[in-house]
Amino acid sequence: MSRTLRKHYENVDLQPGQGKGSAALSIAIGLLSLLGAFCFLWPELFTTPDFRGFYDSQVLKTMLQASIAIGFGFGFYSIMKHSSMGFGLTGMLLATAAALLGSGQIEAPDIDTRNLYVGLDYFILTLVILALVFIPLERAFPKDPHQKVLRKGWITDLKYFMVSHLGIQLISFFTIIPIQVYLHQASTWDLQQWVAAQPLWLQFIEILLVVDFGTYWIHRAMHEIPALWKIHAVHHSTEQMDWLASSRLHVLEILANRFAGYLPIFILGFAPSAVYAYLVFVSFHAIFIHANVRFRFPLLRWLIATPEFHHWHHSSEDAAVDRNYAGFLPIYDVLFGTTYMPSTLANRYGTRSNDVPEGIVGQFLYPFRHWLGKKPDPAQAGVQTRAQE
Repeated sequence: MSRTLRKHYENVDLQPGQGKGSAALSIAIGLLSLLGAFCFLWPELFTTPDFRGFYDSQVLKTMLQASIAIGFGFGFYSIMKHSSMGFGLTGMLLATAAALLGSGQIEAPDIDTRNLYVGLDYFILTLVILALVFIPLERAFPKDPHQKVLRKGWITDLKYFMVSHLGIQLISFFTIIPIQVYLHQASTWDLQQWVAAQPLWLQFIEILLVVDFGTYWIHRAMHEIPALWKIHAVHHSTEQMDWLASSRLHVLEILANRFAGYLPIFILGFAPSAVYAYLVFVSFHAIFIHANVRFRFPLLRWLIATPEFHHWHHSSEDAAVDRNYAGFLPIYDVLFGTTYMPSTLANRYGTRSNDVPEGIVGQFLYPFRHWLGKKPDPAQAGVQTRAQE
């Protein structure tokens, strides 16, 4: 997407009747349709092996054809209503390309190998499902009712969402495989069998307790160790909170968090069912606590991290800086004296130094440039933790 188009949509005013909303929907649906056509044509490359057995090709073909028609229709409507025809025409062209690619044989072959793949299907399914859940939720119960759906930086965060979902195999290679190699050499099978024999609900709670304890300290270290803060600052650079903001994570932070989460899970030998339940919960929860919603949860907020709790962690207000590190269990912040939960809601976000560049490439290079001394550090005069930016 060109810089001009990106800037336009990051500041677009989606007032009804102008055709701009239809153009955005046309481009989004057209692009997803095109990616879906790729999945049909090359399933061995673009689909997730664990999902293939659940797919009904005829149902998916019907859904693809419907999305192509909808994307094309929105684009046509936008051209009729919007003075700038380029955006609606772009959506129509994407839908047309998807139709051309999907017009041939799209029955997926029987694939039983664990070949190298790019999970386009995983990206499409999760993006569509989460958007259908969180966009209406944020519009119905907004913390900031004036914040736009396509707010500043949404394209950058969508790219992060894509990278984290398409790169799941690569991320697993650098996290799960090293742990499995280690455990193959040093396994405590008696402990693992005892843990796996416990009730699933108890294992789920134990996973939360163990994993969150580790991630609390990793998260805290990323705030309080200057070199690590340069990695984590990317996540805090968003100035408007919503469900998509949760995706803005530097790849080094993703690897550190995944490794810290998988290590105790594999060492202790939790049952796969408990692990799957945990992964589903943590994936949804991480998105929910970033959402632009005004829910307070007066009692629950002291048991499980809520949007209110985590929004204060992202706040750039003085009293809130370097607080609320826990991902799930606020009890760790209570125990270690890092809780901040006033009677009001947070309303100012971002890093106070404001030196994190825009765009996924610049943000990826940001910590490396600081480590190599290639960019002046605005906090060179003192310790470069977030509290002293």
